[in-house]
Amino acid sequence: MVKIYHNPRCSKSRQTLQLIRDNGIEPEIVLYLDTSLTPDDIQSLIQMLGLPSARDLMRRGEAIYKDLDLKKETDENALIKAMAAYPKLIERPIVIHKGKAVLGRPPENILDII
Repeated sequence: MVKIYHNPRCSKSRQTLQLIRDNGIEPEIVLYLDTSLTPDDIQSLIQMLGLPSARDLMRRGEAIYKDLDLKKETDENALIKAMAAYPKLIERPIVIHKGKAVLGRPPENILDII
């Protein structure tokens, strides 16, 4: 089963969802802004994506990133807790299939795992 962490207001997320469907797959859609992820969920995504730091999963251009002064934060757990508290900070879309995950930026990235 393919799973997409999706924000319907994001054009890249919509394009990625359409690309999945164009390949004959109806994915499980997680509207992560509505159903908040736990810190453990986020840590698992970071590991599946193979990211060296939680910061690599963050949308650093978001106002909340600046408001919380996260640029100076060095504690990985604090960054993960910030994403759990403010899911808008999480980069999107994330697609998972068979234990592997990729960011759909650009959407064609997902073709490697579906």
